[in-house]
Amino acid sequence: MENRKKKILVFDDEKTILDVFTIIFAENGYEVEISETSHDILERVESFQPDLILMDNWIPNIGGVQALKLLRKKEEYKNIPVIYISANSDISALAKKAEADDFIAKPFDLVALENLVGKFLCKN
Repeated sequence: MENRKKKILVFDDEKTILDVFTIIFAENGYEVEISETSHDILERVESFQPDLILMDNWIPNIGGVQALKLLRKKEEYKNIPVIYISANSDISALAKKAEADDFIAKPFDLVALENLVGKFLCKN
């Protein structure tokens, strides 16, 4: 049986970051889907079925914290690992408030990000 590619869903309103993530994660063998808004997180998660979510804090419509709270309320999605991304100096508190599994600050080190993603996606 062929191994299915691990899927990463990225929510960020910065086009450059979305482009960089798409290229890097595709090169690492992941399937990537991106979104510049987070209000439709449940629909996006339902249609894509990601293995990991990268969530920006400052994202249009409802913001990262509210988007993740919606996700965590759903029994079938509450265990999807989420890495929170923000340039905010208080990212650890924000990530905790959003119930994210981990976080990385912007500007981030790409190797650190790849390692963090690998840590979650190699578990299962």
